[in-house]
Amino acid sequence: MASISKYWNPRKYWSKIRVPADKCEGWIPNNQLQFITKEEFDDIEEKTKIYTSDLIGFAERPNGMLTSILLGSCIPFSNCLPVTIDGNKTQGKQSKDNLINTALLYLNSPELKGGKSPFGIDAAGFTQMVYKINGYNLLRTAEQQAKQGEALSFVEESEPGDLAFFDDSSGSINHVGIIMENNYIIHVNGMVRIDRIDHTGIFNNDLRNYSHQLRVIKKII
Repeated sequence: MASISKYWNPRKYWSKIRVPADKCEGWIPNNQLQFITKEEFDDIEEKTKIYTSDLIGFAERPNGMLTSILLGSCIPFSNCLPVTIDGNKTQGKQSKDNLINTALLYLNSPELKGGKSPFGIDAAGFTQMVYKINGYNLLRTAEQQAKQGEALSFVEESEPGDLAFFDDSSGSINHVGIIMENNYIIHVNGMVRIDRIDHTGIFNNDLRNYSHQLRVIKKII
């Protein structure tokens, strides 16, 4: 077993950051960190965000170095972070009709708690990324997202792209998915998958039972 010196300082190697969009905090290695001025940060934040909409793409730096980027990566077109991106991109608010097309790009991605990429994603990360790529901001957890938007009374009132929220036995919201046409839902349960939904909840056809209990449906757009 490796030992850690009493003089080891984690802040020498790691920095705690906060994501501007949803205020989530976490740690990243310092060798992945680039400092910019407040003015440069404000310039990036004021611009309309551009996101990659290909499963995998590449960003090219001025020195010709390529960096692989994933679906939903934000492209910071600015003087302080100059990159060139080929491939499909989205900018600004897209049509609600495009939400399902974006969601299907994640189909069969494995479930990973805390994940937000096609190589590992959780339920709330999935809905957050699908909406983000289309120009809409969702908070990070299912419980937080359930406080956004307008509540609907019945599944039949919903449209493709609306969000369905589910709770556990104690009444805490712990799951979310995106409503599709004809009483289907795309969500994360083991992987990104499509199941049936009704007034009771999500019916898993593979298991032949209900996997999640419906709490509320929200119209965000």
